[in-house]
Amino acid sequence: QLVESAGGLVQPGGSLRLSCATSGFDFASSSMGWFRQAPGKEREGVSCIDPTGYMSYTVSSVKGRFTISRDNARNTVYLQMNSLKAEDTAVYFCAADFTSGGCTVNAAAYDAWGQGTQVTVSS
Repeated sequence: QLVESAGGLVQPGGSLRLSCATSGFDFASSSMGWFRQAPGKEREGVSCIDPTGYMSYTVSSVKGRFTISRDNARNTVYLQMNSLKAEDTAVYFCAADFTSGGCTVNAAAYDAWGQGTQVTVSS
């Protein structure tokens, strides 16, 4: 099970940290990812992190503004989002990849998904 924290309404330039609490699988052996889907658009990968937390990747559109991290003791993955823009408005999903051991933003690699949380950036 993956449960994202509540998103919300944030002003442009603001910050928000999403968390994803997990249970029911071996979190410390799983790669984790964050994805988002804006209205009328396909789901896109945002960031991923390998099981150890030492390797991560963030797509260029949010690089330098978004940071993924994980706490294996708490079975939780985070997405810190800074300098938010209107185009970051989307439903954000966390996902778990049980098998690859790497880091990818290819949604097809992921085995389990959270229900999603709405993030709206607007003044």
